[in-house]
Amino acid sequence: MFDTFRNIRWEYLFDLELAIDSLPFLLQGLQNTMIIALFSMVIALLLGIVIGIARMSKYAVFHLPARLYISFMRGTPLLVFVFILFYGLPVIGIEFNNALVAAIVGVSLNFAGYNAEVVRSAILSVPKGQWEAAATLQMDYFQTLRKIIIPQATRIALPPTFNIFMDVVKGTSLASVITVQELLYSSRLVAGRTYDSMTMYISAALIYWMVCIVIGFFQERLEVRYNRYLSN
Repeated sequence: MFDTFRNIRWEYLFDLELAIDSLPFLLQGLQNTMIIALFSMVIALLLGIVIGIARMSKYAVFHLPARLYISFMRGTPLLVFVFILFYGLPVIGIEFNNALVAAIVGVSLNFAGYNAEVVRSAILSVPKGQWEAAATLQMDYFQTLRKIIIPQATRIALPPTFNIFMDVVKGTSLASVITVQELLYSSRLVAGRTYDSMTMYISAALIYWMVCIVIGFFQERLEVRYNRYLSN
């Protein structure tokens, strides 16, 4: 085993000069990565709220489709879903003229299923006494959700929601399979030109890591803010 490690040519593991020279090109790809991630997360969150509330409905016409949607999206790979959207739908006459739009639609619809479960569990975590107190004030269901339940559930949902956002950022790498020039696709282009795949893929991994560190920083700041209000 030690002979194997001695035979590794560590000097070819990472070319710092190539990484620095390629950084501007990789950052151009990062722009598309963040466009996909931000738009997808906003759409997925909005859809997740609607689907999560529908999942809790006592009416079958609402909760059965919501359960089916959540089950399908959580039970199928994002890559397969993106392929269906971009390469499968044109067979029936539905075609995306822009691969970036297809990626946003695919990522947002897929992660909406995960956000729906986060919303549902966060709402169920709010004590039932809050619902009873709202009923004594003669609030209807949606007033209770908007003014009492959702503000409390938001604090509970913050950590898993930010974890999903990190997964969304990493999931955008699958957009490269439908020719979206995001971060991974850009690193593959440079790797194909320079024949140094290791350096470029490590560079891409480090950039993804830095983005997730920034997301984690904002998560911690928001948690501190909400916990301060809770303690007061």
